[in-house]
Amino acid sequence: MSNPIAIPSVSVTYAQDGTSTRPNALGMRPMQERAYQKRGEQYLLIKSPPASGKSRALMFIALDKLENQKLKQAIIVVPEKAIGSSFHNEPLSQFGFWADWQVEPKWNLCDAPGNDGGKVGAMQKFLASDAKILICTHATFRFALDKFGVEVLDDRLIAIDEFHHVSANPDNKLGDRVRQLMARDKTHIIAMTGSYFRGDAEAVLHPEDESRFDTVTYTYYEQLNGYQYLKQLDIGYYFYAGSYTDEIVRVLNPKEKTILHIPNVNSRESTKDKIREVEHIIEELGEWQGTDPSTGFQLVKTADGTILKIADLVDDDPTKRDRVSVALKDSKHKDDRDRIDIIIALGMAKEGFDWIWCEHALTIGYRSSLTEIIQIIGRATRDAPGKTRARFTNLIAEPDATESAVTEAVNDTLKAIAASLLMEQVLAPRFEFKPKRPDDRATPGFDYGQDGYNPNKCNVGINPEKGLIQMEIKGLAEPKSPEADRICREDLTELVAAFVQDKPTIERGLFDEELVPEELTQIRMGKIIKEKCPNLDEGDREAVRQHAIAALTLVQQAKKTMNEGGGTYTTNSNGEAAKNTALIDGVRQFALSVTELEMDLIDRINPFGEAYAILAKSMSEERLKLVAEIIAAKRIVLSVEDARELAKRASRFKQEKGRLPSLTATDPWEKRMAEGVAFLTRKVKEEKNA
Repeated sequence: MSNPIAIPSVSVTYAQDGTSTRPNALGMRPMQERAYQKRGEQYLLIKSPPASGKSRALMFIALDKLENQKLKQAIIVVPEKAIGSSFHNEPLSQFGFWADWQVEPKWNLCDAPGNDGGKVGAMQKFLASDAKILICTHATFRFALDKFGVEVLDDRLIAIDEFHHVSANPDNKLGDRVRQLMARDKTHIIAMTGSYFRGDAEAVLHPEDESRFDTVTYTYYEQLNGYQYLKQLDIGYYFYAGSYTDEIVRVLNPKEKTILHIPNVNSRESTKDKIREVEHIIEELGEWQGTDPSTGFQLVKTADGTILKIADLVDDDPTKRDRVSVALKDSKHKDDRDRIDIIIALGMAKEGFDWIWCEHALTIGYRSSLTEIIQIIGRATRDAPGKTRARFTNLIAEPDATESAVTEAVNDTLKAIAASLLMEQVLAPRFEFKPKRPDDRATPGFDYGQDGYNPNKCNVGINPEKGLIQMEIKGLAEPKSPEADRICREDLTELVAAFVQDKPTIERGLFDEELVPEELTQIRMGKIIKEKCPNLDEGDREAVRQHAIAALTLVQQAKKTMNEGGGTYTTNSNGEAAKNTALIDGVRQFALSVTELEMDLIDRINPFGEAYAILAKSMSEERLKLVAEIIAAKRIVLSVEDARELAKRASRFKQEKGRLPSLTATDPWEKRMAEGVAFLTRKVKEEKNA
C-alpha cells in the first residue's frame, strides 16, 4: 500500500476584498455590470467562472433586448433539466433593476414532465404566442430546429448556457444549429460558459464565427479575489497503488464539507462494483447509524463521536436517489451549513450543482474531459461564511507494468497533469504583455512593487482591481490586427488548453531528456496557433504564439519560485504544511531573479519542467521510470512537417545573424534548426533520385 504525498501543484491566495459580490445601484455584481454594458451586441460570449452570476447577467440583458431592442422572445437553452432552475422567477426590481424576471410555469419546459422530443410541440405553441420567455434543454432546442428550421427564430434572442457543449465539429448538432443561425444573421445569440474549451480539444466555434462575437471575460482570479470569505484555493493530484477504497482515508478529511466523485465503472480505478465502493467508503469513515427517514441521508458515527450526514447519489434505486436529490435541492436549507457533510456521486453533482459549503472536491480517477474537471472544481469555489480554504484533489492510480492497459494508464496520467496545468492558468490573473522600450512609463492603476517603476529594467505591475499582471518583455512581438490583439487579451487560456492537451507535446516536455525547449515553445505552439488562428498573417501568429507561451511559462516559473523558497507556510486542517503565498508574488520574484526578461529566454524554458518536478515528488520512482520508458519507446525522431517549421525558423535565424544555423553549434536550438534544414535537403535528394 502506497502513501500518497500531499503536494498541491498550485496554491493561490486571494485578497478577500468583497468586490465580486457587491452589487451596484441596479443590483448587478461586477461581472453582470460588465456584461450589461454590451447588451446591444447581436452576438455576445460571456466567459465567467461558476458562481459569478451568469444566469442573472442573462436575465438583465434579455429583459433589455425584449423591452428596448424590440426582440420578440427570449429562449434560454440549458444542457440538462436541473439547470433550468437557475432561470426561475427573480424579483430583480427589489434590488434596483427596472423589471422583474418572470417565466410562466408552462414555458419552463425543464420543469415539465415528458421527454425532450415530446416538448417540441410546446415550443411551437410558445413561438406562436405572445409569451416572452421560454426555458428548454439543448436537446429540445435541437429537435425543434430539426422540425421547424432556424428561420422560426428570426428576431428572437437565443441564450445558450454551458456553451462549451457546442463544437465546430460538423457532427455536433448544437454547433451546427448555431452556425445556421449565424449564417442567417437574424437572431441574437448570447453564449455563456465557465470554460471556453473542450476536453476533446475540438474548437468550440470556427474562427470566422468566433470573430463575430463580442466577448465579456471575467476571470477566476477576479471572482475569487473579490470574495468575502474564501482566501485560499489548492489544486493537486495524488497517486496511489492498489485499491482507491483503501487509500481514500488518507486524503478524505471528514471534517471538511466534501463532494466525492467515485470513478466511472469502465475506468481503471473502478472496482466494477460502485455500490460496494460507497459502502466501503462509509465503513472507513465510521459506524453506520442508519438512514434519515426524511432526507435519505446516511448517518455515520466517527471515532470522535461526530454524526456525519452523507448523501449517496450513486445508488440507482430511483426511490432512494430521488429522495436524496430532492433533499439536497431544498431551498429552505440552502444556507444551513450543517444540513449535509459529504456527498458521494458518480455522474451527478457536477455542472450547475450548487452547494456553497463545499470545501473539498475529491475526484477519483481521470475524468473524460478538462471541462468536466473545471466544472467539478467549481463546486468548491463558492463563497460562504467561515469558509476560508477550498481544495480540489484528483486521486489517480499509478501505472502498473502488470496491467494490460498500461498505455491507457500512462495517458490518464498525462491528462491529469494537463488538467492541473490548465487549472493553474485559469486561476492566475490575466497577463498584459508589453515589449520593453526605453521611453516606457508606468501605467496608471498598476502597482510596481516596493521600489516603484524603473524605466531601465523590465517591470512587473499588478492591477488587483482588474485582476491583471502587466509584464514588460524585451523582444516581444506585438499583435497588429484587432483580432490578434483580442486573442492576446482574451483567449490565451484557450490556446494554452490546446497546447497542454497535445499529447506529443506533453510527452516530450515531461520525459525527453534531450529536448530542446524551442521545439515545443516555437514549433509545437506555432503549429497550434496556425491551426487555431488560420486567418491571421504570419507576423500576428508569431505575436500570439509569444504571448501564449509567455503566459504558460511565467505561471510555471512563478510556481517554481514559490516552491523553492520565499513565501510563508501555514498549517491546513490535516496538519500538512500549506504554502500561503499569492501566485503573483512568484511571478514578480521570477522576473527579479533574471538579468533581463527577454522573449528568447522564455522560449528557452521547458514549460513542463515544474510539472515534472511535482510528478517526481508524488509518484514512486519505479512507476515514473515505467512511464518514461513507455513514452520513449514510441518517440518519433523528426517529422517532415516539423522539419519544415525548423527550416522556417532557420530562415529567420539567417536574416538576424547573416548565416544559416550550424550542425556543429554548441547552442542546442541552433543545432536543431540546422538538423531540420539537413533533413529536408536529404528528403529532396531522395525524391530526385527515386
